[in-house]
Amino acid sequence: MVLTRCSGPLGSVLKHAGARVLDDRDMRGVRAMLATDPVMSCMVAARVEHSGLDPWRLGGELWGFASSPDQEHGGALEGLCFSGVNLLPLCGGPSAIRAFAERAARRARSCSSMVGPADQVLGLWSQLCESWGPAREERPNQPLMVLAGAPLVPGDPLVRPVRPDELDRYLPAAVAMFTEEVGVDPRLPDGGTGYRTRVAELIAAGRAFARFEAGEVVFKAEIGAMSATVGQLQGVWVHRDWRGQGLAAGATAAVAARLRRMGRIASLYVNAYNLPARAAYRRVGFTQVGCFATVLF
Repeated sequence: MVLTRCSGPLGSVLKHAGARVLDDRDMRGVRAMLATDPVMSCMVAARVEHSGLDPWRLGGELWGFASSPDQEHGGALEGLCFSGVNLLPLCGGPSAIRAFAERAARRARSCSSMVGPADQVLGLWSQLCESWGPAREERPNQPLMVLAGAPLVPGDPLVRPVRPDELDRYLPAAVAMFTEEVGVDPRLPDGGTGYRTRVAELIAAGRAFARFEAGEVVFKAEIGAMSATVGQLQGVWVHRDWRGQGLAAGATAAVAARLRRMGRIASLYVNAYNLPARAAYRRVGFTQVGCFATVLF
């Protein structure tokens, strides 16, 4: 489904819009912007806290925008956008969005998706869709939800961290979830080596959780991004044979409670059309605090 109306090619008026690659000298300004909305910025904050702003360690570039093109490092910023495997426009007004679009349009698209606050993603995509498009799918309405306190339902005691020796049993569920959610097999194009490595890293970090029945995963979820204050759940999935039995709420509550014990607020975002999942999250106690959007390529 494609909803965004392209605004046409970018003109030379953007050449001095003030977007640039940030480095560790900009850390103070970056931290100040990330702190304004820790839930919305969790995916970027987690990377910055772990790796700093050096692109090699960060796994991509963090772009900053200031209305003055000659702004010095360390000054105040008015917009942020992460460019890596995914493009994550985080914040900024119309001028920032246009500046980020101009920078992105200088190269061929290499990201697999754009994701982040809906106004940022859809605004940026409207500038890029003519040169980068078409998208495989646009998801313009993904409620961003937060569990502010303890879960409202008991956590499923059978949900636990996945052990490294359980990778081969966990991986089929992870592949099934990804394929259902994103619409492509994550094992392409390298036969699954890269995806297997990423899943193994989540397991080794204690951030993959599952309930096993007769050796098979019937529920799974992961902590995809974790900043100093917020943990973002991803890949929440229930086996087809177990759906409609009320498993999701208690199982999700178990993972959210684990995050709470780690001193983090639990958050997630969900497709607006996924009414069963949204209902389960509300039963746990999650409430909507914003809206994300995703563009898939």
